[in-house]
Amino acid sequence: MQGFGFLSFGHWRAVPGSRVRTAADALRQTVELAVAAEELGAAGAYVRVHHFARQLASPFPLLAAIALRTSRIEMGTGVIDMRYENPLYMAEEAAATDLLSGGRLQLGVSRGSPETVINGYETFGYTPAPGRTAADEARAKTAQFLRAIEGAGIAPADPRRGPAGLVPIQPQSPGLRQRIWWGSGTRDTARWAAQQGLNLMSSTLLTEDTGVPFHELQAEQIRVFRSAWAEAGWSWTPRVSVSRSVVPITTDEDRAYFGDGREESQDQVGLLEGAVARFGRSYIGEPDVVAEELARDEAVRLADTLLITVPNMLGVEYNARLLESFAKYVAPSLSHES
Repeated sequence: MQGFGFLSFGHWRAVPGSRVRTAADALRQTVELAVAAEELGAAGAYVRVHHFARQLASPFPLLAAIALRTSRIEMGTGVIDMRYENPLYMAEEAAATDLLSGGRLQLGVSRGSPETVINGYETFGYTPAPGRTAADEARAKTAQFLRAIEGAGIAPADPRRGPAGLVPIQPQSPGLRQRIWWGSGTRDTARWAAQQGLNLMSSTLLTEDTGVPFHELQAEQIRVFRSAWAEAGWSWTPRVSVSRSVVPITTDEDRAYFGDGREESQDQVGLLEGAVARFGRSYIGEPDVVAEELARDEAVRLADTLLITVPNMLGVEYNARLLESFAKYVAPSLSHES
């Protein structure tokens, strides 16, 4: 591990105990947590993107706000559901956000995750063409998005206003193309991401199961990705991130919220959209125990970036302290691994 950041789902609920009661609270507190994380030395501030839910849904205004309140920390998504996107408008927004940040945007995209509605992307006006799946459409849109941020000509010029030819979208942000990630849930999609020249983003869920522990299956996914990257012959070195739920217990408040973590210390296997999926365990407990267990996590050792999923509804102060505890008591035992 070379660096760590946080990943926020951006939940808000007006329920007892919640410190994030409205959408405005969720947005503003995400910016505040990014500022606090930068001060603690964290490498990244990442947000999940979900539609039709009381969670963060429109990332670019939020990421731009983080960019203007910070100077060093990366900001990104984990992940944008490409089924919902206009790839050319998204390319404009991504480039503008990246320029505002000074080249710190790390944009995770993918086919998306299970939703609270039925085919919500169709409600947004994006219906797959006959014979194509939603996953096909997500990949096709990703390809168009990549061409746009690479500066390819997109629309024919009006000959009355200038030279003939295809005109690229504007603005362009040099280097952004190498900072796009694919959220992968299987070894096959990791291989595909490498072939497209996309960094690998892998979460606490894999949508396949071979019977081995989660971290071993995820480590295999990472190896498949890196092997495919080498075969593809890309000229730059890719990055790999993994997500983990990590809570070092250092106060009575931690213990009141999370106990000793024993109930969440094992992987979970279940059905997701009709297929077997494996969910990674949580790392909750005394800091030295958490550090030892994470150091044995094969995928964490292979990844360069570890994203800590934060319980954002507990508020900025609590989550900043959680990240501080991780930085102080856990990260040092992982920083020498690669």
